[in-house]
Amino acid sequence: MRDVLLLVGAGQIGMAIARRVGFDKKIIIGDKNLINAKKIADIMYNAGFDVNCLKIDLADRTSIKNFIKEAQKYGQIGMLINAAGVSPSQASIETILKVDLYGTAVLLEEVGKVIKPYGTGVTISSQSGHRMEALGSEIDEQLATTDCEDLLSLPVLQVENIRDNLYAYQLAKRCNVKRVMAEAVKWGKKKARINSISPGIIVTPLAIDEFNGKRGAFYKNMFAKAPAGRPGTADEVANVAELLMSEKGSFITGADFLVDGGATAAYFYGDLNK
Repeated sequence: MRDVLLLVGAGQIGMAIARRVGFDKKIIIGDKNLINAKKIADIMYNAGFDVNCLKIDLADRTSIKNFIKEAQKYGQIGMLINAAGVSPSQASIETILKVDLYGTAVLLEEVGKVIKPYGTGVTISSQSGHRMEALGSEIDEQLATTDCEDLLSLPVLQVENIRDNLYAYQLAKRCNVKRVMAEAVKWGKKKARINSISPGIIVTPLAIDEFNGKRGAFYKNMFAKAPAGRPGTADEVANVAELLMSEKGSFITGADFLVDGGATAAYFYGDLNK
């Protein structure tokens, strides 16, 4: 039985990462939409990977636990790639918080319970979490350490305190980064590592939805005025993930890597600050 790689979220970024690190693994792709999971599984199978797909609802702890339990039938869990989530243009405030924030927290917790010694994981956050204002050490600690089942009861996460869908998304992504830091301590007891990557505008079907949504002009202006002058690709995110999940990244855990072509730098100190 080979080690199992869990890929949660059947999208371009997750697939790009899995293709870099999953060549000798049993890959289990989980997505709420099994049609999407099957499409990614077929592409990877036809490229020589050993892939199965299962349904998972990231907003439901029972679904997450069942997904992990089924995956364990194939071997020990050695890697996690969490690339699941919804965007501000796709979902309500409540759904963003339930999936991107709560769901990611539960997934990291549950996988951390079963990850094999020296296993690795990466979760995809977003540059959005870096653009919001500082929340203060008390709220940061709450986001990092509050029991998952109490997370959505925090005052900062009440709908009446969230001005719009984008701010909900930023809160979720800030929480992702903080949860990764806290989980890295727990994973470390097994010599396992977990990190996050915060991509900027990466050309994927989700990003194209954003380009065509009400904030499309905002995003196009963002990458045009960033130092890189363009959006990124899933493979450029996978370059970073490959380092983090390999032995070359063995001293990196609990960290977040901003991969945004300099957009956040321009937001604070460049043309996007005008």
